[in-house]
Amino acid sequence: MSRAGKKSLEECLERVVPSERVQRDVPMREHTSFRIGGPVDYLVTVKSRSELVAVLGCCRRVGVPYLILGRGTNLLVRDGGFRGVAVRLDGAFLDLEWEGRRVEAGAAVSLADLARECGRRGLSGLEFAVGIPGSVGGAVVMNAGAYDRSVSDVLESAEVLRPSGRGEGPTGGPAGGEVARISAAGLGFGYRRSCVQDEGWVVLSARFELVPGDPVAIRALEEEFTRRRRERQPLDLPSAGSVFKRPPGHYAGRLIEEAGLKGLRVGDAQVSEKHVGFIVNLGRATARDVLELIRRIQQAVFERSGVVLEPEIKIIGEDS
Repeated sequence: MSRAGKKSLEECLERVVPSERVQRDVPMREHTSFRIGGPVDYLVTVKSRSELVAVLGCCRRVGVPYLILGRGTNLLVRDGGFRGVAVRLDGAFLDLEWEGRRVEAGAAVSLADLARECGRRGLSGLEFAVGIPGSVGGAVVMNAGAYDRSVSDVLESAEVLRPSGRGEGPTGGPAGGEVARISAAGLGFGYRRSCVQDEGWVVLSARFELVPGDPVAIRALEEEFTRRRRERQPLDLPSAGSVFKRPPGHYAGRLIEEAGLKGLRVGDAQVSEKHVGFIVNLGRATARDVLELIRRIQQAVFERSGVVLEPEIKIIGEDS
């Protein structure tokens, strides 16, 4: 970004959010579960929809890419960092609204915390999510799931922002930026994907429809899922969860193990010895280490089985 571009962006951002919520050159390793990543040019915290629309308007006006940063649990940022704006949702995006068996959750709400609160209220359907570390918004974008259940199974609808770059509002942001409620059927859900990614929409909130259940039975199921995760996943080391999507007719972990890759290491990035579907950071792993390890895994699995493994994690930024 040119010096003039930075100045224009900074002036716009500081008109629409308080200056203390505009941080510069923030290491992304501090905001990802991998504990990896170079600096982002700007990290901006927004606390309302109007602030979000205005900040995205600043980005579009200057021509700067932006990233909606959830809990950083499915993200690998390259070592050179991200030349743009990372937007962190706070404030109103943490709201919960309950109505009978439905709950409207802001995009920044922890999915696992929401699942536990549903259980305490005797509402069943989100038990599978009790160990998923991401946010509600990220879970909708990726159709997060576990134990043969997914967000799409219990989602009624989501409110999304469809940013518009046409014109400028009084603060230099977009004149538009349409908020729309999209039914679950209209979100194009598939395995670990939704049309939100393709369309560039921003999830604002999600409405879940649950079913009444026995809080004791729900708690027992949550504890069982938690036990399984602790036994089978390397929760004691930084990671981004499962690295690869499940190939049709196969399991990524089984293919990786059959290729003899358990424990394979590049620098401080390692194929987990506890769950080969995970790559873990042993302490000082770089994004370059992880990407090289991903390449080696893909090559070895393809040579042995003919299956192409596709990354599930989102990879952004530039090399150092």
